[in-house]
Amino acid sequence: MFHAKNYVLAQSLDEAWELNQKRTNKIVGGMAWMKMGKQNYQTVIDLSALHLDQIQETEDAFSLGCMVTLHQMEIHPGLETCFQGAVRESVRHIVGVQFRNCATVGGSLFGRFGFSDVLTCFLALGAEVELYRAGRMSLERFASMPYDNDILVRVLLPKNGLRVAYQSMRNTATDFPVLAVAVSLEPGKGWLAAVGARPGKAVCHPWPQDPSQPLSQQMEDFATHVQSHTAFGTNMRGSAEYRRHLCGVLMRRAMEKIKSADPTLADC
Repeated sequence: MFHAKNYVLAQSLDEAWELNQKRTNKIVGGMAWMKMGKQNYQTVIDLSALHLDQIQETEDAFSLGCMVTLHQMEIHPGLETCFQGAVRESVRHIVGVQFRNCATVGGSLFGRFGFSDVLTCFLALGAEVELYRAGRMSLERFASMPYDNDILVRVLLPKNGLRVAYQSMRNTATDFPVLAVAVSLEPGKGWLAAVGARPGKAVCHPWPQDPSQPLSQQMEDFATHVQSHTAFGTNMRGSAEYRRHLCGVLMRRAMEKIKSADPTLADC
């Protein structure tokens, strides 16, 4: 359990940002992982009063405030329809509903956790993040940046017509994933795979779509490419060799799911 001397319910992002510049202070969200730490903080900063707990849909994108919970994403009908259930699939195994009612999308992404299902899924969706000072950028760029004292305000999921599927392997239903794979296809352009829980944080692999090549061959070549070009490691949940094998299995399952869900993706 962590300890804090002071608690501040921020009344503006500017106030929260100013307070967060002190290294002894900390932004708090659902505190799902933070509560298990033993750190001592001078001040914890709560963003709950800033109305950042809403999922807003426009013609072009979904905007998720940083305080949106994982369960809100899990049951949101717009996300379900637009992304063919991939967002729900990426969070439904995370501990339990009580936990997902606390854990936030901001905390899940800002931590850049290696085991993060949310990071893996959102990378394949081409997500962007909006930071209070640094502004808007791709999630892929954000994930590669060092930690700092900026504030992740919201996440943007573009409605770009992607076909997407999410797959993970767990030793038990609510454990961290042994490996997680999200695959998306932008018809006429190409594939994108994000591989997470390697056990390092998720990495992306693009693959152009070749209309002169049968779809089944493209899928097989892409799976082989990702297997051979991803760095895997060993921990208590699995070896590097096991994860490499799983990567091929989960890649093929995800692509077959995309193919079977869209009748326009005929093999030629």
